[in-house]
Formats: sequence, C-alpha cells, structure tokens
Amino acid sequence: MFVAEPKATEVAIPVSAPVLNSANAWRKIVEPIEPFLGRVADRLSEQVATFEPEIAPYAQYALTNQGKQLRPALVALSAGPAAETRTEAVVTVAVIIEMIHLATLVHDDVMDDAAMRRRRPTLARNWGNQISVLLGDCLFAHALKLAAGFPTTEVCQAVASATKTVCSGEILQTHRTRQKEMSRDEYYRILRMKTGELFAVSCDLGGWLAGTQAEERKALRSFGLNLGTAYQIYDDCLDIFGSESTAGKSLGTDLVNGKLTLPVLIALEKGQGRKATRLRALLSSWTGEKANEMLRLLAEEDALGESRIVIQGFLSSANSALDAMPRAHARPLLKDLCAFLAQQSLSLGV
Repeated sequence: MFVAEPKATEVAIPVSAPVLNSANAWRKIVEPIEPFLGRVADRLSEQVATFEPEIAPYAQYALTNQGKQLRPALVALSAGPAAETRTEAVVTVAVIIEMIHLATLVHDDVMDDAAMRRRRPTLARNWGNQISVLLGDCLFAHALKLAAGFPTTEVCQAVASATKTVCSGEILQTHRTRQKEMSRDEYYRILRMKTGELFAVSCDLGGWLAGTQAEERKALRSFGLNLGTAYQIYDDCLDIFGSESTAGKSLGTDLVNGKLTLPVLIALEKGQGRKATRLRALLSSWTGEKANEMLRLLAEEDALGESRIVIQGFLSSANSALDAMPRAHARPLLKDLCAFLAQQSLSLGV
C-alpha cells in the first residue's frame, strides 16, 4: 500500500453495495466481445514483425502483455451489440488506439521510474530509459501509419488529434509537479486530456465505423470522456490506497514524483491551520517513511470517501450521455462498465 465537476446526484452503485470479484465481474462484461478482443490481441502481436529485428523484442514486450483491453472493448461496445458491427476496420481502430495507449504506458514508466507494470518488470527496468523512450516513439509512429491506411482521413485525424491531446495533458501535469496548490477544475481538465481523450476517441470511432449519426457520436464521446476521467481518478486513488500485489504495478509513484491528485487536493481543501501546513510539508519533501502519517491525514479528512463521490458523479454523467441516445441504439454493456468501475472504487482501502 501507498508506495465544471459533475454533481453526484445519482450514483452507479450505492456505497453499501458488496464488492464483487474484479476478474469475474470484468469477464462477465467482455464475454460477448471476447472473440473481438482476441482478434485485437492477435493483430497487435502481428505488428511486432514490422519492426527491425533488433527492435522486435522490445516491441513484443510492449505489445503482448495487454491488461483488460479496456479501450478496444470501448471501440467494440460503441460499435453496437451485433457481431456484424465488429468488422476488420473496427479491429484495426482498436489496435491503433491500444498501441497508442501502450506507448503512453512505456513513457509513463520512464517518467515515474516505475519498476513493475502488469505483474512484470517495466520495459525501462529491463532495457533502460533511452530504449524505452525511443520504443514509445516507434509505437506512436506505427499507430499513425496504420491510421493513415484508411481510405478516409477521419481515423487518422481523430487519432492524431487524440494523441496530441494526451501528450499535452501529460506535459501540463509535468509542469505542475511539486506545486502545493491546484484547483479541482484544473486537475479534472488534465485528466480529461491525458486519459479521458483516448476513451472518448475509442467510443467516437467505434460508433462512426458502425454508421452512428452525429448526435449519437457526440453522446458516445461524452460517455467516453466522463468514464475516462472517472477511471483516472480511480487510478490516482489506487496509487495511494491500493495494494501492489493486487494492482500488479508500482504504486506510490504520484507522491514520489510530486503529483497532486484528488485525495490530496481534498485534504488540502479541508485541512485547517497546522494540518494543512503539515500536508504541504510532507508533499515538499516526500519519502516513503512518511506514508503512514499521510494516510492518517487523508483519513481524517475522508479523502477517499469524497473521491469515491466524485468518481460516482462522473459515472452518472457518463450514464446520462447514453440515456440521451435513442433507445434503439442504446449500448447496455457500456453502462455495465460504469457499474464495474463503481465497484472497483469501493474496493479501495479494503
């Protein structure tokens, strides 16, 4: 352990609900699209052969250890429930977006000096930062090359724009490291850029490839943006309140690198006098030995509980975006993703 905002008028799951087994709950959601996700995984593996022989082992390491494949799942589910909507074009878009995501993870692990990702050493830990940065660049470039292969510029423009937004969000967050103050609105804006944008483009392009109309694409994009923002807040909470053995990756990196995340922002907002001063002092000269004191200060301000409420607010906004779509085009499994993330947030700190 510890290594404008929507109103939460509705929540996806009540706080008293039992925490379900994460792996089983996820399998239930993706069961209808498992063949599609298998095709995506196979296509990602096939991309390894497009790299220089000396580089191929690095590409294989980065491309063949996918996690939940959440973004490809969003592409498939946004295309619709019918199997015929999951064409080769939809698979290709899912591959492109997942490759961009994997490239950002390679770079993130360099910036965070992370030792573990998905239960194994990071690329940077195995082969160093220089190789990792350049391999991440290669993955970005290859993804855009695949996008340029579409007969229309729609996919390439959307993917290039999303990639720029994601990288810009990371730069803005880097500019704010070691700062002792940041507004929630600014924090949410950065999360929308660095995480929400890839969720949004996954939903948007999935809908577009299935022939979804403009207003429905807008609703799908809004859903993805809100779900992605909620997911990143959850991930920021996981970094503080989670367990490395459960998460399968290095935790505590945000505080080590001086990043302000929602639980800390909440504690700073609510903390008074010497308590707030002590929080800022801990952030200014962070070491792992201060973890227990930080956890105590966060608990006194119920930072985790309030973070869960914010997560639920974004999930409610995501669900509302789907409710605005015509009933005939509803994507019920997308709502299941919101329920899954709500359950995951309840498991934090347990």
